[in-house]
Amino acid sequence: MAPAAVNNQASAPPEGRTYPDAKVFPVKETRFEKYLPPQENGRQRALDEPGGAVIVIDNGSSTVRAGWSFDSKPRLSMPPIMSKYRDRKLGKTFSFAGNDCYADTTAKGHIRNAFEAGTGIVSNWDVMEHVFDYIFLKLGLNDASGSIDFPVVMTEAVANLPYSRKSMTEILFECYGAPSLAYGIDSLFSYRHNEGSTGLVVSSSYTSTHVIPVSNSKAMLSQAIRLNWGGYHGAEYLLKLIRLKYPAFTGKMNVSQAENMIRDHFYVSKDYDNEIRTYLDWTGLEDRDVVIQYPYTEEIIVQKTEEELARIAERKKESGRRLQEQAAKMRLEKLMKKEQDLEYYKQLQGRLVDETKKEIRRQLDSHDFKDEAQLEKVVKELEKSIKKARIKDLGGDPEEEQEEPDFSLLEVPDDQLDEAQLKQKRQQRLVKSNHEARARAKTEKEAEKARILAEEEQDRHRRENDLDSWLQDKRQARLETLAKIKERDRLKADLGNRKSLASQIRMKSIANLASDTPTKKRRRGGDDDTFGANDDDWGVYRQITVGENSDDEQEEEDLAATVKQLEQDLLQYDAEFDYEQTQEAQSDWSKSLLHAFARGPRPFDGTQAELSQVHLNVERIRVPEVVFRPSIAGLDQAGIIEIAGDILNHRLAGFGVGDDHLFLRDVFLTGGNSLFCNFDERVRHGLRALLPADAPLAVRRAQDACLDAWKGAAGWASSPAWKQATISRDEYLERGPEYIKEHDMGNSYA
Repeated sequence: MAPAAVNNQASAPPEGRTYPDAKVFPVKETRFEKYLPPQENGRQRALDEPGGAVIVIDNGSSTVRAGWSFDSKPRLSMPPIMSKYRDRKLGKTFSFAGNDCYADTTAKGHIRNAFEAGTGIVSNWDVMEHVFDYIFLKLGLNDASGSIDFPVVMTEAVANLPYSRKSMTEILFECYGAPSLAYGIDSLFSYRHNEGSTGLVVSSSYTSTHVIPVSNSKAMLSQAIRLNWGGYHGAEYLLKLIRLKYPAFTGKMNVSQAENMIRDHFYVSKDYDNEIRTYLDWTGLEDRDVVIQYPYTEEIIVQKTEEELARIAERKKESGRRLQEQAAKMRLEKLMKKEQDLEYYKQLQGRLVDETKKEIRRQLDSHDFKDEAQLEKVVKELEKSIKKARIKDLGGDPEEEQEEPDFSLLEVPDDQLDEAQLKQKRQQRLVKSNHEARARAKTEKEAEKARILAEEEQDRHRRENDLDSWLQDKRQARLETLAKIKERDRLKADLGNRKSLASQIRMKSIANLASDTPTKKRRRGGDDDTFGANDDDWGVYRQITVGENSDDEQEEEDLAATVKQLEQDLLQYDAEFDYEQTQEAQSDWSKSLLHAFARGPRPFDGTQAELSQVHLNVERIRVPEVVFRPSIAGLDQAGIIEIAGDILNHRLAGFGVGDDHLFLRDVFLTGGNSLFCNFDERVRHGLRALLPADAPLAVRRAQDACLDAWKGAAGWASSPAWKQATISRDEYLERGPEYIKEHDMGNSYA
């Protein structure tokens, strides 16, 4: 025996590790913050403004921002939603707009959006009109006439639909009596506010991403390209990923929660391919894994002191002792009753010895006995029961006290026996069969014990004399058992697939059993079904049984126990086999990539708090990456790097623009979806790879990617360019709602 093998130090699993506490963030969603009263000072200041004031509205599909042109920032910021419902108990109709929709639980269930989901096009004009009512009311424009009496500057989407612009124009002129109206593109207003003149504007907003070349402050809209991906699509994509990751998650997830997760914890990877390859590595995963905690109700477990536990244990012990006393008392009462019955029936037998047949018949009938044999049987059963009860109380082996059964009638021919004796002979035959079966089972049990002892002795002798061969057999047996486990798991998985071979064989067996004319060959000479005559017939149920009635669980336990025993032998006697090679170590959660993906780098105990947690890891860089690689989300479009490269290298080169390097000197990023960390650096590196080595390249962000569109529109409304681009009420009445004026900040006529 090799000492190094016996004293193997790696035969035990490593001690438990301690893990740092996870950084758990509560789930966040849009909520009602506070009531905003109407602002009367705005209207009065607008009337006193020397050059006149303009109402500026950044009509975004995510957030509508409104204020006066003389303000430094918008006075109102709200989602374009409304909610209206009627309270039948109060008999009143309540309507809400913006963030006020979240103030009431019932109102939250009736929220409607003004924009079509995932687009920048207004589809519900009732909601849009309600939002305008709310805006003008909060700005202090609540005259009885309903007229706003101030010019309006409003942003719109790139290539806005003529019908949508027409409906907006009609509402503002007809419903609110606006004296004039002008439209402009939000990203161009943001570029103007950041003092841009010639460059490439990359606007990634809530519903889309646009790449627009701008030359001398005028947008070249014919060369602009749109990518149908924005913040809304990213939130929807994240929800799909989470639902695939946690199909049985009990929390209620919505787009608002996903938007907050993306805003707080997501970022753009500088090198996506390399980072995604190592993102789930255990080293540093606790820093990359973000845990979002959803609300849950934890079961409160009251911890008892040692004195309380001792009192409870004593009460249980006393209760058990009383139950034992009651059971013993009941057994004693039953025993006394049986002894009294036995004494009575024996006295009855004694009285029947000298009586006439007529008296014997009368006595037996009065005691419900058919004959004396039945009385004798009752007496023997009582004696046997009393003897067994006394042995149980006093202790001992009941089988040793049993006397040999009487089989005397089995040797007597049937023609020499009367009817009662024939019946007794049949009973003796059954008793003898049971007696012989028990004897065979006892003999087989003893033989099995002897065989196991002999095999263990032989195995020990072989191990001591030929250790190398013994170890080789153990290794081979372990590999074969693991192969059986793998094959069993494969078949179990195949049964879930209706197109697999195992599932088809099972269905054929079921169909054959259910058929009136099964394909099983019948015995010659009759049409009777002989299923079950052969023991092999019952094996069909092993093929068709699935679930609780199958013996897969028992077989799985047997195979697992066999592998564990073989591995224990190898750990004890094989110097080359350590704990890390065991099945337990290989199936450890700390080596599971799926566990790292779904539960992070810490053990999962299945508590209610952990069941209500969402782990964000690879999603943190996967969702923002879609704007660079739309194919990740199944979008058949090019990413913004490819789009920008195509515009710079091909479209502008063939468009007759003098110096295309001017566009490279100012690549401008705006829009809420461009606020991800490393977004500008990723654009810079991506474009550098597509451009000549000596090409100048400057990438910059907007000062405030969300508010600069409104600020730019407010600044534009105070310039002479606004007066040339605005549509007066007279022009609207003369030329109709389809009329627009083309200008540097707006869309072209289509």
